[in-house]
Amino acid sequence: MTVKFNIVERGNPSNLQAPRKFYPSVASSGRRTLRQMAGRISEISTVSSTDTMAVLEALLTVIPQELAAGNIVELGDFGNFWLKITSEGADTAEAVRSSQISTLLPRFNAGKEFKKVLATVEFERGTLVSGAPTE
Repeated sequence: MTVKFNIVERGNPSNLQAPRKFYPSVASSGRRTLRQMAGRISEISTVSSTDTMAVLEALLTVIPQELAAGNIVELGDFGNFWLKITSEGADTAEAVRSSQISTLLPRFNAGKEFKKVLATVEFERGTLVSGAPTE
């Protein structure tokens, strides 16, 4: 598999006077909807597209519910989902409050088979993206 990348010029956000540098940035080759993914899965299995869609919709409902209940969701060789927070620190353990939590984010760690597929990716140089936003 080949993934194209573009070249993007970016500044250093922590040092605005530092010289800008050029970085590779993955170039999307398109999007796939849940329905399209269900169709692909049905092509390589004995499950209909409609049944696959129903299972995927259920999975998309259950994963956030399990995360909200404080669970890590383990999906075998695909990987794991869990929640991560960012927060402000307190001087003592007694002073810690939930109001210090500023962000709640879902996280994903790829599993063995997922990583194996990604290890086969090759890169193809694209173009210089002019006027790209500084990140």
